[in-house]
Amino acid sequence: MENLIQNGLIALQAALQGGAAIMEVYATDFSVETKEDHSPLTQADQKANEVIQALLLPTGIPIISEETKTLDYSTRQKWDRCWMVDPLDGTKEFVKRNGEFTVNIALIQDGAPIFGVVYAPVLGDVYFTKSEGAFKYTIDPNVPVTAEHIWDHAQQMTKAPWEQPIKVVGSRSHMNADTEAYLAQLSEKHETEVVSKGSSLKFCLVAEGSAHVYPRFAPTMEWDTAAGHAVCTHAGLQVLNQETCQPLTYNKENLLNPYFLVCP
Repeated sequence: MENLIQNGLIALQAALQGGAAIMEVYATDFSVETKEDHSPLTQADQKANEVIQALLLPTGIPIISEETKTLDYSTRQKWDRCWMVDPLDGTKEFVKRNGEFTVNIALIQDGAPIFGVVYAPVLGDVYFTKSEGAFKYTIDPNVPVTAEHIWDHAQQMTKAPWEQPIKVVGSRSHMNADTEAYLAQLSEKHETEVVSKGSSLKFCLVAEGSAHVYPRFAPTMEWDTAAGHAVCTHAGLQVLNQETCQPLTYNKENLLNPYFLVCP
């Protein structure tokens, strides 16, 4: 347990410093490149990744990161633990300057996320896990704060009671056919309302009780979801493969996630 707390504090510090690196770029007239998959890449992704890697590497736990070329599965499959990192989740939100982007760091043990931190530097919101549950701390930009202070003074989150209206995390402007079908089915039995946020903040909406379910019936990668997954499970929620109804697993041969549902 002590080792998990120590690693958790290191990851929390890495998220805070990664967020600071992102904010330095956010304050400038930054340039945007295009990755091979046509998604945007900024200097912020790269700088945050460098800062986070420097803090996590001394733990001796291998790292899978969106911005770092991952090792072949023949090597990765021997790992019982690894860090899963997205140094800037929601680059499109970053480019739009709407503040709804996050730093995501998770610790994976035997395919399951046992710790996670999601930090939204513009909003000042830090979501993370401890053995006793999922917690949130909102940073005052005028007050310097340490990872240890956040760890000790964060408030435990409680999932929402299942009552009307059922709040579904989704896009207000566009949903794919699978998500629309799920919402239509849910609406047959319940009054529903769609709530929306960018990046891994979608997981956090459910974990903090601002929403009830989050159907993600579109492609995501493991680093997109691992930290939010940990936050949700520690809040008493499930993150289930849509087809098998089993929890999502990590450090798979193919790092692409199946469609999934966050639910009570």
